[in-house]
Amino acid sequence: MLGDIKLWARRIKRDIVALWIAARDPRTPLLAKFVAGAVAAYALSPIDLIPDFIPVLGYLDDLLIVPAGILVAVALIPLALMEEFRDEAIAREGRRSSRAGLVAILSIWIGAILLFGWLVLLP
Repeated sequence: MLGDIKLWARRIKRDIVALWIAARDPRTPLLAKFVAGAVAAYALSPIDLIPDFIPVLGYLDDLLIVPAGILVAVALIPLALMEEFRDEAIAREGRRSSRAGLVAILSIWIGAILLFGWLVLLP
């Protein structure tokens, strides 16, 4: 069972990189580009939308949101292209960071804090 979990985790890592590649490829359909880019940026970002230190919820995004996003994005990309992107992802192993994802998640957190402050301070 532990072997199955490790295999699943490796496939998720591979697909995240493949989605990042797909988001930048001109052959990828527009909706698939958007979804693939958003999923990859979120998954590769060093900052989570829900921080891991929040009990239970902090890990739910990693266990549910990311795999669900991968499934949706992969379904939107033609199979032959996705296989090509997966092969390229395997060749790129080791390069896994996303400044765009960091900026997006930081922007969401800053926006949420500002909105909360505005709602609390201006009744």
